[in-house]
Formats: sequence, structure tokens, C-alpha cells
Amino acid sequence: MYHKILLKLSGEAFSGIGERGFAPQRLQYLVDELKKVIDMGASLGIVVGGGNHFRGSELKELHPLYADQIGMLGTVINALYLKSALDRQGIRSVVYSNIVELPGVYPIRYDSLHQNIESGVVALFGGGTSNPLFTTDSAAALRAVEMGADLLIKATKVDGIYSRDPKIHPDAKRYDRLSFSEAIRLNLTVMDIGAFSICQRNGIPIHVLDFFQADNLLKAVLEEHIGTLVCPDSLKPTRL
Repeated sequence: MYHKILLKLSGEAFSGIGERGFAPQRLQYLVDELKKVIDMGASLGIVVGGGNHFRGSELKELHPLYADQIGMLGTVINALYLKSALDRQGIRSVVYSNIVELPGVYPIRYDSLHQNIESGVVALFGGGTSNPLFTTDSAAALRAVEMGADLLIKATKVDGIYSRDPKIHPDAKRYDRLSFSEAIRLNLTVMDIGAFSICQRNGIPIHVLDFFQADNLLKAVLEEHIGTLVCPDSLKPTRL
């Protein structure tokens, strides 16, 4: 079992696949899946995306810096929304972001972050890396290092990493395991190269899975055979 996990959620975890805004049934499903992991005693940090509100690529007339800043604010909204839902379930959490100053949103400080993580408080990270032009994948890798995670889980709507888009290419191959070097060499687009590189340098495996399949998150934490595991090059990939 992994004990300290950084979970990267897309905005679709809040809205449903292809939808916008918030869907109460999706939020309940999200909280239920998180609670299964928390009840196992795992420490959890969560980086949230904001695509259910806004994607910078959709408004070409905006300068990329402004578009990214708007998107970063959307991730803070999602973090606060998730905190409210966790509060209702009696699950302690704290929202971290370095891009806004709001009551109940705290700047990321190494000492307080680790104190909260070690005491079972869920860390909710909004605002990406705090800098535009960086993806939330890179933010997830960065926060995984900061919290000392032993696994980064990327929650997606597909059941792992494929050689090609399986929706377009029915013969696409799904990988059970990959090394970081293989993932970078194959130019796999499930995560950006920067995120792969950060995790590679710090020895943090990445598990890519279908979050919309119930219990997959728990199965990944328990090291069960689902999705795709991307392993540090220095380790023989024995898991899965």
C-alpha cells in the first residue's frame, strides 16, 4: 500500500465528462472515492484542474498569460468547492494557493504543509504552480515533491496510457508499465514532459487510471493491477 499520495484531478471530476460547472452527483462520487482512501489511513494531497470553468486555449483573443491566470483562478474555485464537500463529511482539509489572498486559503509553506499532511489533513492545492504557462500536470509533480509523496495518481477518463488515441485507433496498445525514459521517448501526451521529468528526478512513480470507474483510486493505492504505472528508470517495475 502507498501511504502518501498526490492525486491530480481534472475539472471533469467536478462536472462530468465533457460538461461545465458543477454537478452535485459528480461531487458526491468524488468525495465517496476519496473517503475510501482516507479511511485506509493514507495521507492525501490533491491538485485540482479548472477545465470545467475555462480553458485558456478556447479564447484565442486572450493573451496566453491572462488566459492561464483565469484558468488558475478556476482551480482555486474547485479547491474551495471540494473543501466544502469534505467538511460536510467530517473530513479535515485545507486549501493552499499562492495566487490569491482569501479567508480560508493559505499560502504554501513547507513546514505547515507537512504538519497538516502528517496529522491526516487533506491538502487541496489550487492555483497550479502559481505561474502561467505551466500545466496542472507540472503543478501535481511539484506538489508531490513538496509533500514527499510516494505516488502521484493522475485521474483521467481513460483506463491508462495508450500508444495512440484509442477512440481513433481501435488497435492502440495500452501499456501496463513504462519507465520514465520510455514515456518521454515515446512522447506520450497523457502528461507533459516537464511533469514526467520532475517525478523521474525525484523517484516518484505515476499511476494513470480511469477515475470514473468506482474503486479504481483505492485499487491504485493498494497497488492492484489497473491502469498504467510509470516507474523511475532506476527501479525495475515490479508493481502491477
